[in-house]
Amino acid sequence: MKSYVLTVTCTSTRGIVAAISGFLAEKGCYIIDSSQFDDLETGLFFMRVTFISQEGATIEDITAGFEPVKTKFDMACEFHDSDHRMKVMLMVSRFGHCLNDLLYRWKIGALPIDIVGVVSNHFDYQKQVVNADIPFHHVSVTKANKPEAEARMMDVVTQSGAELIVLARYMQVLSDAVCARMSGRIINIHHSFLPSFKGANPYKQAYERGVKLIGATAHYVTADLDEGPIIEQDVARITHAQSAADYVSIGRDVESQVLARAIHAHIHHRVFMNGNKTIIFPASPGSYASERMG
Repeated sequence: MKSYVLTVTCTSTRGIVAAISGFLAEKGCYIIDSSQFDDLETGLFFMRVTFISQEGATIEDITAGFEPVKTKFDMACEFHDSDHRMKVMLMVSRFGHCLNDLLYRWKIGALPIDIVGVVSNHFDYQKQVVNADIPFHHVSVTKANKPEAEARMMDVVTQSGAELIVLARYMQVLSDAVCARMSGRIINIHHSFLPSFKGANPYKQAYERGVKLIGATAHYVTADLDEGPIIEQDVARITHAQSAADYVSIGRDVESQVLARAIHAHIHHRVFMNGNKTIIFPASPGSYASERMG
C-alpha cells in the first residue's frame, strides 16, 4: 500500500472536507491523518491529509480524478508521494555548526532527504563534505563578481535538481531575482535578536546588554532581508553567570535544532504560506519513523 500526502489551500466555504474525504473513499483510499485550519482573517482554508491507497491507485490516477473537486473549490493543491526524498542543496560559509548537524542527522536517517551538494564561498568544509560522498562546489563571492557568482551558484542548483536550498549559515545576501525564482524553496537560519543586535558579533552585543534569552529563527528567504515567513523558532534561558562564549555555544545549539525542525516540516509538506506568515501542521503519525539511530 502506498502512502500519499494531499495539501490544499482555497477560499473557505462549506463542503470542502466532505468533498475531499468522499473522493478519497471512492478511490479506495484510507485517511490516516488529517489537519485543517480556517483563517477567519484572510478567509482562506488550509488542509493536509495523509492517506493510503488500499486498492493500488497511482498518484497519477488520483491527481487526475481529483480535478473536478479542485476546479469546484478553486484549490491550489498537490499530491505528494510519502516515499519521495526531497533533493536539498546546502550552502555554508565559515560557521559550520548547522552544516555539521544536518550532515549527522542525514547520515543516521533522522533527516530523510537527499543532499545533492554543498555550495560554499570558502574551502573550510570541503574535505568533510567530500568525505561524506557529497559534491562540494566552491563559488567565490566578491563585490566585483557577485552577479557571476550567483549565476554559477544557480547553475549548480539547477543541474543538481535541488528542490530546496538551505542556507546553513551562508553569509551572503541573495539577490531579489534569486529570491523570486526560488520563492518558498529557500530556508535560512539566524539568531533571534533582530532587530535589536544587528551586524557583527550579535551574541557579544547580547552579552553586554545582559539578555536572559538566546533564540533562533528559521524562515523562508524573501527580498526583504531576514523578514521572510517564519517556520520555526526556539529559545534557551541564560543566566548572569554565563560568559559571552557561552552565549555563542548555546546559540549555535539552538540554531542547529531550529533549522533541522524547519527542514523536517518543509520536506513533509507541513508548511503552508499564508501571506507573510505560515501555517504549520503537526507531524503526522509515522513521519518520524525514519528518525532512527542507524
